[in-house]
Amino acid sequence: MTIGSSMSSGYCSLDEDLEDCFFTAKTSFFRSAQSKVPAKNVTQTVEEEKPEPPTVQEIKQRIEKYNAKVTNCLLMKLNEDGTYTGFIKVHLKLRRPVTVPAGIRPQSIYDALKEVNLAEMTDKRTSFYLPLDAIKQLHISSTTTVSEVIQGLLKKFMVVDNPQKFALFKEMRKDGQVLLQKLPLTEYPLYLRLLAGPDTDVLSFVLKENETGEVEWDAFSIPELQNFLMILDKEEKEKIQQVHRKYERFKQRLQQTLKEARGKPG
Repeated sequence: MTIGSSMSSGYCSLDEDLEDCFFTAKTSFFRSAQSKVPAKNVTQTVEEEKPEPPTVQEIKQRIEKYNAKVTNCLLMKLNEDGTYTGFIKVHLKLRRPVTVPAGIRPQSIYDALKEVNLAEMTDKRTSFYLPLDAIKQLHISSTTTVSEVIQGLLKKFMVVDNPQKFALFKEMRKDGQVLLQKLPLTEYPLYLRLLAGPDTDVLSFVLKENETGEVEWDAFSIPELQNFLMILDKEEKEKIQQVHRKYERFKQRLQQTLKEARGKPG
């Protein structure tokens, strides 16, 4: 899998818009006990039968139809073994900081060709904010899974966070609405791209935080947890200041009203 870029090269500072990049966890620290007694009148969901995989001839026809709609050079190519390669674009919409090695030089072409893992050269870590809504272009095959796409993106940015903290979504637009659906790790993004066509307004891919019902605190590093505490303290101080300003204005209006009332002849 090869990766191209259409994003800016810099990282955001930790001091910039912290409240926009962090989240406040609204969840219980304890899992609620699940009842072993099955609920009454519950409709069981019947799994739909998966369709038969397309034949090589069907894939060939779809690729020809796809390439006819492509307006750039990002074509799909069918291989002799029936697999095919092509391009997908992934929007990075990460609102939390990512953990990267500290003091590591940028990856060179030699490193990429030799698959040198620069992150293993140091144990020092730091946190950065990736630019919001950056776009990465990936060259993948029909056998590349969602899990491999996520790992490839993290490796490109030298992100050492647990891949389970991220998820790939497909974004669809219908009737003026934007619909997001989380993709399973075993899904094949290039096949979805082939079915939808090259128009990214019909289908696009988005990398976001893996939002689950429970926050897996063990998956976060010590610097990340310290950053959470820092931003929570910052939010608390801002809320206190907002409350103080609110009641100070209310107090001033009351005093002004009393002053005007005393000035009127009884």
